[in-house]
Amino acid sequence: MAADHGCSRSLRIRVESKPPETRLSEIDFKCWPKWGCPPGRYQLKYEAEQTCHIVRGKVRAYCNTSSSSHMRGSSNGGGEGDAEDGGEEIRRKDGDEGEPAEYVEFGAGDLVTIPKGLRCTWDVSVSVDMFYKFESSSFPW
Repeated sequence: MAADHGCSRSLRIRVESKPPETRLSEIDFKCWPKWGCPPGRYQLKYEAEQTCHIVRGKVRAYCNTSSSSHMRGSSNGGGEGDAEDGGEEIRRKDGDEGEPAEYVEFGAGDLVTIPKGLRCTWDVSVSVDMFYKFESSSFPW
């Protein structure tokens, strides 16, 4: 089962925590491009909806509330679950400016969908390897 997370009602990260093999073969993720990154912090802006299957790693994704955020680091690709729905919990911490910041954690085995227009910071604690695809209907051309 999936859980939605994010900063606003319209832009939410969707995490399917360790979906069954039938779901994974349905989406045929092994045909998607691969991407990876070492531990670090990556500020990302998604110009199209992205779905990714995390093969290895651990990420804490923070929603960026500042409109001055910009893309930094590599952008080609780029917790404890709620036992009842198999999804990840939304957590809060003090943001850099004293504002609360929401975050969601996901990692190896998870299927993650990130909506077009979302700005977030990936705090990668364990190197990530993943398969990803961008939704072609999200592109303006």
